[in-house]
Amino acid sequence: MNRYNQWKKFSWRSLLVRVLLVVVTVALIVWALPHNERQRYKYDVGKPWMYGSFIAKFDFPVYKTDATIKAQEDSLLETFQPYYNYDKTVEAKMVKRFVDDYRNGIPGLPPVYVKVISNRLHMLYQRGIMDTPAYNEIYRDSTTEVRIVSGNKAQSIRLSEFYSTLSAYEQLFTDDVIAQQRPLLQRCNLNNYIEPNLVYDKSRSETERNDLLSSIPPASGMVMSGQKVIDRGDIVDEYTFRVLNSFEREMQRRSASQSEQMVMLIGQIVFVAILVTLFTIYLGLFRRDYFGKPRSIAMLYTLVTLFPVLVSLMVSHNFLSVYILPLAMAPMFVRVFMDSRTAFVCHVTMVLICTAAVRYQYEFIIIQLVAGLVAIYSLRELTRRAQVFKTGLLVAVGSALIYMAMQMMQSNDLSLIDTDMYYHFAVNGVFLLLSYPLMYIVEKMFGFVSSVTLFELSNTNRGLLRDLSEVAPGTFQHSITVGNLAAEIANKIGADSLLVRTGALYHDIGKMEDPVFFTENQAGVNPHDKMSYIESARIVMRHVTEGVRMAEKANLPTFIRDFILTHHGRGATKYFYIKYQNEHPDQEVDITQFQYPGPNPFTREQAILMIADGVEAASRSLVEYTEESISTLVNRIIDSDVDEGFFKECPITFRDLALAKLVLIERLKSIYHTRISYPEAKG
Repeated sequence: MNRYNQWKKFSWRSLLVRVLLVVVTVALIVWALPHNERQRYKYDVGKPWMYGSFIAKFDFPVYKTDATIKAQEDSLLETFQPYYNYDKTVEAKMVKRFVDDYRNGIPGLPPVYVKVISNRLHMLYQRGIMDTPAYNEIYRDSTTEVRIVSGNKAQSIRLSEFYSTLSAYEQLFTDDVIAQQRPLLQRCNLNNYIEPNLVYDKSRSETERNDLLSSIPPASGMVMSGQKVIDRGDIVDEYTFRVLNSFEREMQRRSASQSEQMVMLIGQIVFVAILVTLFTIYLGLFRRDYFGKPRSIAMLYTLVTLFPVLVSLMVSHNFLSVYILPLAMAPMFVRVFMDSRTAFVCHVTMVLICTAAVRYQYEFIIIQLVAGLVAIYSLRELTRRAQVFKTGLLVAVGSALIYMAMQMMQSNDLSLIDTDMYYHFAVNGVFLLLSYPLMYIVEKMFGFVSSVTLFELSNTNRGLLRDLSEVAPGTFQHSITVGNLAAEIANKIGADSLLVRTGALYHDIGKMEDPVFFTENQAGVNPHDKMSYIESARIVMRHVTEGVRMAEKANLPTFIRDFILTHHGRGATKYFYIKYQNEHPDQEVDITQFQYPGPNPFTREQAILMIADGVEAASRSLVEYTEESISTLVNRIIDSDVDEGFFKECPITFRDLALAKLVLIERLKSIYHTRISYPEAKG
């Protein structure tokens, strides 16, 4: 009854965790989704309408295209006349300044020249002078007339009838009397007495310009409520395209009522909740072990949430194209750290959720599914940078090809294909290359270990493994042999061979502290001969705790420390324990003095390492290497481990153990070159 209550409590807790995961994921995604977007369609001129009959639900105008309105604006602006105010005070001030400056005459010229130039300045100001940059700007805009405001009157004057400051200065010297004395007059800097007396009236000009442009109607017709615009399969022409654009524009202009917003929000919640729930059910049915690994669940639901949120934000803020976002990165991570089936289901769930935000769902789904499948197929395991480059290239090419195929099915004119999409696919492929450095961040955030990290840790030419090969060469060779045996067992039973090989290389690094106390490093002298059995056992067992200390000091991943701790489990140093028992038959021996700290293995890979380590070490003590002796040894050690309960806490099966026995027997026979026993001839 107590066991039933515990199971029931665990079941409710597991269900609560899953419900909470679904609720939090749905809440975050729905929060980011666009809530004010109306239904939109994909359509292009010359292509068939892919939806049902489109019937107007309300009256709306058929808006002109931007190009049409721009052409009409340009046509009207050709008749526009900017306003300039005529400032009479400028002439009086400038002429007075000239007369005052030369009241004693111009050096080298008769006094009459002061009066002549004053009259010419008066004539120029009467015609009107405009600032040269403004004059050139008007001329460049092809404006032929401007409105000159003098007092309460506004009069249209042709551009050729007044001067710019530059042309006014040149006009002075067209006078025959003044032109004769140009060299002397140029020293007087007469341009200092020429200033614009026509001042641009910004307020009046802009008001007039806006009134003129506002007279252009934005629409050129109406669509009445109930009117059918287009039917399924009809080709979209220029007018229909404009009508559909006008409908979307009108929908965006209209503000959704509170009830409409609520209906949209409920729809989004139901849509996302169904997909996230189905994903959770998949994990519960086929990958239940992931729920026992918080890091696995954290990464899966983070990916399912992160990319739809990014897509929603890009769509809501109209920021670039969603096709540059490397959604295929998610199945790549799941494939590397977990398995391909979960990677595909995660990708499908994520892509379908994203369709709640994107405009062209059909196209988006097909392209992203192809990209995800290509990524999963091309990246069985990430071991080299070149694999990421290959995956990025294949994803970009695959996306481009499937897009071209869809466009060719819809139109037989290749010139109508949107070439910008191919640039987006190229950028997407480049962004996928970031998965290599991001792999390190994912590892640190969720506690995973990628194959890249395992290969780096397996490098025997650096770090603790190099030290092990120099300080304890016998232990180093033992570790390599154990790694090879364990990897072959893992391959046979479907475990992670690279992981167990890496763990095997490090499992005995603690022996570097006292290498001579271990037989594989001894050269004829055994220091245990002069020590008590308890002290010898303490030194031998210390290699586990020393190994963990070295691993922590070197910042090795947690899984390395787990392999070090579990490769002997809670077993005892039987040699010293049995020797001590035999010498003290009347004494009750405390086995904890001879017992490793443990824990026992809790993964298949740790169990494989324990088996391979025990068999390899014991095989060195065989007197004769025959098929029978090796088989007996392997069976005895593995059966003993099972009897002592070392594998009760890990998911290894009897079938796995049977296969492990076969692998070890065959490998040890090969290592020690056993031969079959030939029968002797009788008589």
